[in-house]
Amino acid sequence: MKKHLVFSVWLLALGMPVGAQQVLTLDSCRAMALRSNKQMDVSRIKQDVAKNIRKSARTKYLPHISAIGTYQYTSEEISILNDDQKSMLSNLGNGFSSLAQGGMGQLQSGMNSMSKLLGALNLPAPVMQQLGADMQKMQLELSQTVTTTTGALNAEGQKIVDAFRTDTRNIWAGSIMAVQPVFMGGSIIAMNKMADLGEDFARNSAEARQQAVIYSVDQAYWQVVSLKHKKRLAESFLNVVQKLDSDVQKMIAEGVATKSDGLSVSVKVNEAEMAVQKVNDGLVLSKMLLCQMVGLPMSGDIVLADEDAEHLAVTAITPQFDVDQAIVNRPELKMLDNAVDIAKQSANLLRAGNLPMVALMGGYSVSNPSVYNGFEKKFKGIWNVGVLVRVPLWNWGDVAYKVRAAKGATAIASLERDEAREKIELQVNQNTFRVEEANKRLALAESSVMKADENLRMANLGFKEGVITPTTVMEAQTAWLQAKSQQIDAEIAVKMSHVDLQKSLGVLVP
Repeated sequence: MKKHLVFSVWLLALGMPVGAQQVLTLDSCRAMALRSNKQMDVSRIKQDVAKNIRKSARTKYLPHISAIGTYQYTSEEISILNDDQKSMLSNLGNGFSSLAQGGMGQLQSGMNSMSKLLGALNLPAPVMQQLGADMQKMQLELSQTVTTTTGALNAEGQKIVDAFRTDTRNIWAGSIMAVQPVFMGGSIIAMNKMADLGEDFARNSAEARQQAVIYSVDQAYWQVVSLKHKKRLAESFLNVVQKLDSDVQKMIAEGVATKSDGLSVSVKVNEAEMAVQKVNDGLVLSKMLLCQMVGLPMSGDIVLADEDAEHLAVTAITPQFDVDQAIVNRPELKMLDNAVDIAKQSANLLRAGNLPMVALMGGYSVSNPSVYNGFEKKFKGIWNVGVLVRVPLWNWGDVAYKVRAAKGATAIASLERDEAREKIELQVNQNTFRVEEANKRLALAESSVMKADENLRMANLGFKEGVITPTTVMEAQTAWLQAKSQQIDAEIAVKMSHVDLQKSLGVLVP
């Protein structure tokens, strides 16, 4: 039945005709307000954010893999040989030629000495000519050999110089790296605990917002009910004084009443009309507020289930003083507990900055040019594994100062939590007293209504018999109006005192 009622209300919100008026119960108003309230949407989004932050914190336990690629152009290339070494290798043959020229000079000197020795021996001329020709041929062949060797050595030296060129003006490099944390000073554990606490904080915040929305809706709902009952009461009173005014006017015409009596009754009629107008205006504004809370057009015509009831279903309860239940259930205290725990974990997270950190690393790296088989213009790579250790040595007390600040924040959060507990204990005491007071007030109001009814009945009877003046009747009617109004206020006060007590105990749920 409740689902059908809520569905009908939503059809009204969409502009679909389901009847001239929609009857809303307190439960349906609460449900609609929780669905349409923007702050509840914000709380739900905050819960999703906290949940994703917690999932993100869990990934810090797992290895992270990343890929890096780079390209770099430099104006100069890396040179393994210096300029002197390059020059020496490029002119390697020239050095040999210099040595060979020196040797050939010595050889020529020896050959000249040998020619003189042979001339002293007076050898035959043909023999001397043949020996001279052989020596010249040998000298020519030796010179040609030196020249050929010099060129070959220069060429080989240049090849060596060219082989040592790195050609590193265009450098390409890339790597895939995996890092697995082993010990990070407790920072990852603290981060995950903070993420869990953040999720709890968002959930408790949403619960606190939900209770605040329900409390506001209940206030607006019972305000409309109260004004509607007072409107009916004011209209009833207006009818009564109008009838009295009519009777007095007849009595004045008959000469049994004075014009002063008529003017007094007319004033009461005007006051009653103003009271009806005032309560009508208040009722319109209160319904607009309730419509805004439940997400309906503020110009919508709504009827509350309790506004036309002859008597409100008020149950007088005996409140039970239970501060421990309030401390366990109140989302505000849970949020403060979360804040204290988050501050503690924040200190642990900062303290990790003074502790060693260990991580395993592994990956694959490629480069061009590569140096794994000399300098080659090819992409080649290697696998690598290692251990990364970071040990803080000196930071001028930076971490210590931050940890002290975090401890101060923890102390502040603890004091605020303790203060909130004291205030909640006071609130529970006050609301328990208000429930008892509202019950007593309702009992007194009901007794006053009974007496006012009897007093008005006797006044009307005496007026009809002509033994009571109109002024006395108006006084009885005013007393009756006041008693009935106090009864309505007392019934609403009982309802709201119950809601206040439930909220203070943290059990106000839809």
